[in-house]
Amino acid sequence: MSSTPVAVVTGGNKGIGFAIVQALCKHFQGDVFLTARDPGRGQAAVRKLQEEGLHPFFHQLDIDDLQSIQALRDFLKEKYGGVNVLVNNAGIAFKVHDTTPFSVQAEVTLKTNFFGTRNVCTELLPLVKPYGKVVNVSSSVSLSSLASCSKELQQKFRSDTITEEELVKLMTKFVEDTKTNTHVKEGWPNTAYGVSKIGVTVLSRIQARMINEKRKGDHILLNACCPGWVRTDMAGPKAPKSPDEGAETPVYLALLPADADGPHGQFVSDKTVRTW
Repeated sequence: MSSTPVAVVTGGNKGIGFAIVQALCKHFQGDVFLTARDPGRGQAAVRKLQEEGLHPFFHQLDIDDLQSIQALRDFLKEKYGGVNVLVNNAGIAFKVHDTTPFSVQAEVTLKTNFFGTRNVCTELLPLVKPYGKVVNVSSSVSLSSLASCSKELQQKFRSDTITEEELVKLMTKFVEDTKTNTHVKEGWPNTAYGVSKIGVTVLSRIQARMINEKRKGDHILLNACCPGWVRTDMAGPKAPKSPDEGAETPVYLALLPADADGPHGQFVSDKTVRTW
């Protein structure tokens, strides 16, 4: 078993994920794994970084596939005895003018962005080593979408005692409400991406609380963050930030020094803690 520290980035073959891997290869003292759903694209991304003189490794990971997540979990356990840095970056978004029915967009978006991310956390958080860092890439759209929720939903999502089970029920309810076209009446905003990222931000708050309760002495820091509006396939060419600029906050959180006692359980953008 290798005693080398290890960092893992989900959805690392392009955009912000690729820029995060690139930065970690330069600044993280250990092995960096670029993961991607498609092995061909993932390995092509690794070769591109190798041409720059960097040395990432590749492991296949489809966050929509539990077996794929468990295969990565077993590999990390066996080879490294755990993981030091986990960046949950993989995510999807439908384009604004996509004609796919909203209920389908809701189901597909939440399946990956919320439920897929949650499955990665369920399998990999127990492997995070003392002084480890976990970064869940959310979006400031989670804040604006929260503001568009009913007062009742806002209260639930801001609660310091909400459980993971309660959050899962709420995310499931949103998808069900879109199928009956009652989501607006039920107090939801009209954005599947926004709701999925509310889920990621709230999940991060819950996970940080659990770490405090169960692993207080391990000094693990877990946060949600917004990379900003970045020029990627997802956000389009008009966005103001480059992928490198988008990677800054996730990389900052991934590389917090061992003696840092925060941020933890926060929503961070531009390296600054925002009020949830």
